[in-house]
Amino acid sequence: MTDQRREGSDNVRFDWATIHDPLPSTDTTTIQRFLALDDLSSTVSDVLDELGVRGAVPTSRLSPSIPKGRIVGNATTVRNVAQSRSAFAAVSDKDWRMAEILALRTASPGDILVIEGLAEVSNMGGLMASVAQRQGLAGAIVDGGVRDLGRSRSLNFPVWSRDHTPITGKWRSITTEVNGTIRLSDVRVTAGDLIVADETGICCIPRDRIHAVLRRAEQIASSEIGFDALLNADEPVDRLIDYLYGSAH
Repeated sequence: MTDQRREGSDNVRFDWATIHDPLPSTDTTTIQRFLALDDLSSTVSDVLDELGVRGAVPTSRLSPSIPKGRIVGNATTVRNVAQSRSAFAAVSDKDWRMAEILALRTASPGDILVIEGLAEVSNMGGLMASVAQRQGLAGAIVDGGVRDLGRSRSLNFPVWSRDHTPITGKWRSITTEVNGTIRLSDVRVTAGDLIVADETGICCIPRDRIHAVLRRAEQIASSEIGFDALLNADEPVDRLIDYLYGSAH
């Protein structure tokens, strides 16, 4: 990745942030095929298990702002860390160093903003949700706090987060990196990885595994259609067991 901090005109205003160039987005056909999966995050999680990839986060950790929301898109990543000085000192000096808007500038339509942030303070609010929605992002996932839920909901812009809080992060956190590698709960996320999220959970698919995961997920979905056909035909439970586990004979 190219480090824009060393190359661009922002090296004065944002000299505390390393901004990497984004990778190309996944094609629309692939995105739509993922979105066609009924049990989106569950099916993808099963495939990641088969591949030995730790990539799933339940919504008990990061909850969605919009019920039944589901999104698929490439990760545009942000890392926030705590300010070393008090919020009062930072606000007195107008020392505002939280800058998720830098990520929104680099993101492509359909991308998902993914933030490794601070707990119990906001890492994203209504203004940035408005910018993200205008830029065509699919949604945001924040391992940390967010605020202004009413505004993001009014925009139909889905946000998954750890906390809801009125406390601003702009005087309490510093954005140190955009489009790098971050942690989302206990999952490693690199910019350009594919994120799927719904009301059940969030999964991160490594960029080099996207098409392999999709092929296997569609196989699982097809098998479940066969199971549903047997169920709707009122087949006995023993027949359902044979379908799932194979015949005992």
